[in-house]
Amino acid sequence: MHSRSIARAAVASTATQVHGSMVPRHFVSTPMSWSSCRTTKPARGHSSGSIAAAREEMHASARRVDGARVARRATFTLIMTPAVTSLFALGVAIVLSCTTRINVGVLAIAFAWLLGVYQAGWKPDAVTAGFPVTLFLMLTGVTLLFALAETNGTLDRLTHRVMRLAGGSRRVLPVVFFLLACAVSSVGPGAISAVALLAPLAMPIGVRAGVPRLLTALMVANGANAGNLSPISAGGVIANSKMAEVGIGGHETQVWAANFVAHLIVALAAYLLFGRLGRTTDAGQRGTGATDGGVTMAAAPLDTKQWLTVGVIGLWIIATVAFKVNVGLGAFAAASLLALLRAGDESAAVKKMPWGVIVTVCGISVLIGVLEKSGGMELFSSLLAKLATPATINGSVAFITGLISTWSSTSGVVLPAFLPTVPALVANVGGGDPLAVALSINVGSALVDVSPLSTLGALCIATVTDQAESRILFRQLMIWGLSMAVVGAVLCHLLAGTIAAG
Repeated sequence: MHSRSIARAAVASTATQVHGSMVPRHFVSTPMSWSSCRTTKPARGHSSGSIAAAREEMHASARRVDGARVARRATFTLIMTPAVTSLFALGVAIVLSCTTRINVGVLAIAFAWLLGVYQAGWKPDAVTAGFPVTLFLMLTGVTLLFALAETNGTLDRLTHRVMRLAGGSRRVLPVVFFLLACAVSSVGPGAISAVALLAPLAMPIGVRAGVPRLLTALMVANGANAGNLSPISAGGVIANSKMAEVGIGGHETQVWAANFVAHLIVALAAYLLFGRLGRTTDAGQRGTGATDGGVTMAAAPLDTKQWLTVGVIGLWIIATVAFKVNVGLGAFAAASLLALLRAGDESAAVKKMPWGVIVTVCGISVLIGVLEKSGGMELFSSLLAKLATPATINGSVAFITGLISTWSSTSGVVLPAFLPTVPALVANVGGGDPLAVALSINVGSALVDVSPLSTLGALCIATVTDQAESRILFRQLMIWGLSMAVVGAVLCHLLAGTIAAG
């Protein structure tokens, strides 16, 4: 009975041509079980070939539907991997940090917990392992020490003396910041230690002198990075040793020169863009007065507590530079000594510390830890690496490493991870100078380090106690840091080959 109805439908329906035979449309559009197809007998006046073609068409249609379902399921599975979702979460955190007043560090920790525990299936300890203990101690120790120096008036008096050293000119002060940071970084401690030492002094001095906070931060951070790859600095040792491991060692001069020239160019551009320093200083900035770009400072003498503060900070700097004492722990020791000597009010100093900034930086670091552990960094770099050609490899590598270094450690992650891949990368792309590629990795990853997601930018922001001003500087450094990925790519595309050949 069932087969007769099928035959009638076959005769009555409109036929369509499939593989050279007339196939009734009814067979394609009407649901029917596979068993009924197999048991159906050919109807009168309807060939067995038509029925077979109908069966084949139904099977093909089912395979197409199943294939589409599998493809959609595979795409969804790929999108929902921890690597992809962690990248997405970081992007959301960055956008929110620039568009809202929400403390993005709190959101970042929540994202890290949800992704790590409930998507990746890790234990909570695996998520909290990404908390940057060393960075936290450095930020809290350094900001506590200089908060003590601020509450007892030492920073205000030092401001006057530094301005006199700069000849009373606000136009010269950013240059002094750059050169001083470069010198300190070059002799051994590296960029992070140099900024940790100088930013707490330079940022308030710049504000009191009428220098924009953004310009001061850029001059200090770029100055520190300019000297960071000297042969005797920590960053230079890492870069040169990793390059030597893959057969491109012995180029210490080019490594230093490429890095210094790039940061000098960027610092000069920042000075020209933001160095409109002929304005009269804000009435709220005590002890300053300007005439035609200059500033006259009253040199009030230091009292006993302030001399003690200067002496303790000086000992801390010497211990850090000469004896490799841990910056953060040494700062805690120095702050404790000042408190014991009653040279400052530690309770007032703790209240002045930028806790919101510290939570932001540490929270982002926890999310970045999840990103690295889940493979998000490898996914990101592998996708962008496909853009490289022999002609664009220097710029492409600088861009890739720059974007990654925006939220990751240059010396601790990017250089050790990417420099060993240079020979293989050149071979896979099909051309390029290995030394030029290595220089591009060094420069591209370092230029973005003023980002607030990086340690240098975070140290500068941590000196700003006013929350509104802190958010403004956070956004400014975020925009500048991300733009440096493009600037670094252009500079490396134009100059890396020339410096490598020299």
